[in-house]
Amino acid sequence: MAEPLLRVDNLKVHFPVMRGVLWKKQVGTVHAVDGVSFTLGRGETLGLVGESGCGKSTTGLAVLRMQDSTEGRIEFEGQDITHHDKAQMRPIRQRLQMVYQDPYGSLNPRMKVNQIIGEPLEVHGMAPDKAAYDARIAELMRTVGLLPDMADRYPHEFSGGQRQRIGIARALALEPSLIICDEPVSALDVSIQAQVVNVLQELQERLGLSYLFIAHDLSVVRHLCHRVAVMYLGRIVEIADRHALYQEPLHPYTQALMSAVPVADPVVERTRKRIVVQGEVPSALNPPSGCRFHTRCPMAMDRCKTEDPPLRELGPGRSVACHLHVPQ
Repeated sequence: MAEPLLRVDNLKVHFPVMRGVLWKKQVGTVHAVDGVSFTLGRGETLGLVGESGCGKSTTGLAVLRMQDSTEGRIEFEGQDITHHDKAQMRPIRQRLQMVYQDPYGSLNPRMKVNQIIGEPLEVHGMAPDKAAYDARIAELMRTVGLLPDMADRYPHEFSGGQRQRIGIARALALEPSLIICDEPVSALDVSIQAQVVNVLQELQERLGLSYLFIAHDLSVVRHLCHRVAVMYLGRIVEIADRHALYQEPLHPYTQALMSAVPVADPVVERTRKRIVVQGEVPSALNPPSGCRFHTRCPMAMDRCKTEDPPLRELGPGRSVACHLHVPQ
């Protein structure tokens, strides 16, 4: 098996909770990401799904080294980047980029589109002259389905879907091998979502890109991703091929997520079994002992309250963290 493009091992991101004005004292710790491990291959899309606040975006920021990690190891293209400083990360950022969730807030309203897309080229010295700079921007705009003659416009003159295409073009400017997509279509209308997802797929096929696709819309994830990792309260509870995950989810939390996805056929929808998760998501400031899902799990056992289930591999590419599924 080829070496993965990205390897994340036991990643933890904790935030101290401080109290006091003059003399601050730490009174607690938020366990935003608490022992996440996964791999991502070249040309692959890994979906990272879960409820809001489960640590998906923090995981993405930690992989980018935009957020310091508390523990764990991050390897990108065979290189350990866990403790790289800004100077060490500078050349690596050419290969590691991000598309943000909000196409309205992620673009500078005072900059024209050619400046937004061209800024990475200037920062990394990849535009030797004005002609090469303009040609590269025009090429990037055509790549994402925008007309080059729009390059002199400001972001407010574009629709939400067009703005997200501008964000994708900016991420492509340095020819990265991995793009982290942080819910890139959640702020867009459904019809526009499909257009942006199609652009991402076409770019992956043409350029051999890898995506870490963070989302909570399971229908988009099913369409775009090769494998899916399900997160709950800072932990990954299940990883599987998308077909296996959607056909037979194993973890009770994954089963509840899948049962909440509407089906277009009204006959199937009426007869489908729904799994309703009771209660509120526990606080990451004081997570439950044992399995973190046991306070809401309809199948919880006594051992779930005290024993934290590890993420066990049940088969090739299939892992689950649940006492109900122990490999024989």
